[in-house]
Amino acid sequence: MAKIKPMALVENMSGKVCEHSDVYFRTNKQTGKVSSAQLCNPFTGEASVNQVAVRNRFKTVATAIRARIAALPTADKTALVKEYKAQHEIGSLFGYCMKKWNAEYDASGALIEG
Repeated sequence: MAKIKPMALVENMSGKVCEHSDVYFRTNKQTGKVSSAQLCNPFTGEASVNQVAVRNRFKTVATAIRARIAALPTADKTALVKEYKAQHEIGSLFGYCMKKWNAEYDASGALIEG
């Protein structure tokens, strides 16, 4: 399979081209890999009770993880950043921490003790 090098215009693009477009671009900052996706048949109805619960849990956990990152001592934060930079799957420190620590929170978004 051929490797494609994107043109300079697309190389650093992230998000949509314009508000009317349904094509999204994403650039992994560590590897430089550009991905694109087209949103087909988007859901336009009301969110279900389960969807609202998942959104609320995500908001709660995201806020807690941001605070947790900010409260880390310098040595621990340095070690965490080193660990994050050693991988190339996730493109942000926050995303890496979400993946790493998400299981430590229950269904309501509260930290599981122990």
